[in-house]
Amino acid sequence: MIKAQKNDYVNRELSWLQFNGRVLQEAADEDVPLIERLRFLGIFSNNLDEFFKVRYATIKRIDEAGKGGKSELGIKASDLLVLITDIVIKQQSKSLDILSNIQNKLEKKNIFVIKETELDAEQQIFIKNYFIEHVSPALVTIILNNKVELPMLEDISAYLAVKMELKDGDRQFALIEIPKSMDRFVVLPRKDDKDYIIILDDLLRYCLDDIFNIFNYSEISAHMIKITRDGELDFDSDLSKSFIEKISASVKDRQIGEPVRFVYDQTIDGVTLEYLMSVMGIDSKDSIIPGGRYHNRRDYMGFPSLGRTDLLYDKIVPLKVKGLSLETSIFKTISERDYMLHTPYQTFSYIVKFLREAALDPKVKTIKITIYRLAQISHVASSLINAAKNGKSVTVAIELRARFDEQANIDYAQQMQDEGITMLFGVTGLKVHCKLCVIEREEAHHLKRYGFISTGNFNESTARLYTDFTLFTSNQKILKDINKVFSFFEINYLIYRYKHIITSPHYTKSKIFLLIDQEIRNVKLGRPAFIKLKLNSISSYKMIDKLYEASRAGVKIQMIVRGICCLIPGVKGMSENIEVISIIDKFLEHTRLYVFCNNDDPKIYISSADWMSRNIENRVEVSCPIYQENLKQELLDTFEICWSDNVKSRIIDGSPDNNYKAQSLPRVRSQFALYDYFKNKLN
Repeated sequence: MIKAQKNDYVNRELSWLQFNGRVLQEAADEDVPLIERLRFLGIFSNNLDEFFKVRYATIKRIDEAGKGGKSELGIKASDLLVLITDIVIKQQSKSLDILSNIQNKLEKKNIFVIKETELDAEQQIFIKNYFIEHVSPALVTIILNNKVELPMLEDISAYLAVKMELKDGDRQFALIEIPKSMDRFVVLPRKDDKDYIIILDDLLRYCLDDIFNIFNYSEISAHMIKITRDGELDFDSDLSKSFIEKISASVKDRQIGEPVRFVYDQTIDGVTLEYLMSVMGIDSKDSIIPGGRYHNRRDYMGFPSLGRTDLLYDKIVPLKVKGLSLETSIFKTISERDYMLHTPYQTFSYIVKFLREAALDPKVKTIKITIYRLAQISHVASSLINAAKNGKSVTVAIELRARFDEQANIDYAQQMQDEGITMLFGVTGLKVHCKLCVIEREEAHHLKRYGFISTGNFNESTARLYTDFTLFTSNQKILKDINKVFSFFEINYLIYRYKHIITSPHYTKSKIFLLIDQEIRNVKLGRPAFIKLKLNSISSYKMIDKLYEASRAGVKIQMIVRGICCLIPGVKGMSENIEVISIIDKFLEHTRLYVFCNNDDPKIYISSADWMSRNIENRVEVSCPIYQENLKQELLDTFEICWSDNVKSRIIDGSPDNNYKAQSLPRVRSQFALYDYFKNKLN
């Protein structure tokens, strides 16, 4: 295998910024309903917050360690930090233009987002009362002076930086924290068939006199700022502490991580800006980004709908899976054949039904499941607790390091542990990212296994937004392998052999390489050969190099990659047989699917693993084979529908342009077409 050079890859961070640019395209798309456009703007901002907390912070650590980073990043870390900041400033500027465009269009629909200077007399009275009753009790205001040390500002919280010119000639600075416990958008009383909204920031600006009336000032101003901190978890080595205690401490420490980004209202005066950067310890290695009047635009994900269904996507009614009933025994049905669930097009209720049935069935003896992210109110967790109360042996392998959901998982872990559930807290040095459940049921004097394997989390909330596959099966050979994964969780030093599933960290690279090698052999023998992949991200140079090798041999490769794609397709002599598209639309594309032609007898896997180094080498992942012919065809159909998308697919070619695939007739919008596909299967 010829090893590619560093310039044969797109830098991972730059590729991620291109992905977030595709999210911003959805906010700019005038065919997207107006309120949905605002929510995409919120997703763009939320993504950016997480990027700076994790990826930018990591590059900054590399730079500060004096490592240069060029061998890992393909570019010097210091240069990459500058480049990221430049790109983000341009994206942020574009996002402000998009926001202005959306607000102008909202006004034509009789929805007005107004400032504190635009309130009429009735609205002023409403605002004053609202401030006294709801906002003032929740307000945290910090008076800044040289005698008192500045308290640690909370990560990605928004603050109003206040400057007061006092009548005695002195100057006073203060910070108002925007309350996170309150809705950012305050809906004002409706008037003349018009809806009015004021952003909480502007409500506070209107009430500055109420907040600072003890100060004798002649002039007062307030501008928004936000600080983002390093979000990586650092663990201490105290052997006396439990893993759950270490995670809890690390989550708390995240709030006092080093600053990595400082965003400020670009109309702020120089005196205030210089003072704030000085007291907060912001330096040139931090990403300093001039922004607009409002930050934390992630809050636009929760922009009020105001009952305006005409400005939202039509809600879909999740479909049933043909042949799989929610009213009869799932165990009996899947004992006869496998079934595939495709959320959000089909209802997540089947997963809850499976667990509810297992909790009540006297013949069920054990339940084992992996948990990565749960819904805030989780029917999955309550079903497991119900099972434990009914005397089942319940084992939950929960990942306490699920980024930014650590505290929620800690809380659930403690709750389930209190109910007698056996909790397994992952594997040292590895995140548990696979999505598995297996139960053992006593039948005719022997134990029979049933289970499900998924590409997504067992989370009712995200199941309405994320596209995922879940296989329900009683295939004893597959479930025997799945049971070995749970044995590995309990005894980490034993490395098991698996006959059917592919697992990380021990086998994914080698097994995938064997499957690719088979396609290379077949194309050289003149046999049919192709590879079709659907991934969230691909950044592993080893996996990319192997695909380049297959391309050079003549294997046709089609890839649908939602996010990071470090592979450069279409390069003569390297990747001319590889095509890549990315789909960003109403739902988050989250399915992971591997298809290998295998001389026209396709080998097909659904997987929890992207092709990133962390998924291949540093996580417990499972790729599950699909053996049943009708399900294999269903997955092939699903891929082809996505590949034919000519409305929401962008061409990935190594450039930052995010050009849409050329439209032709018929127009295919894959997410809508997939819903129709599954609906037609019910007929």
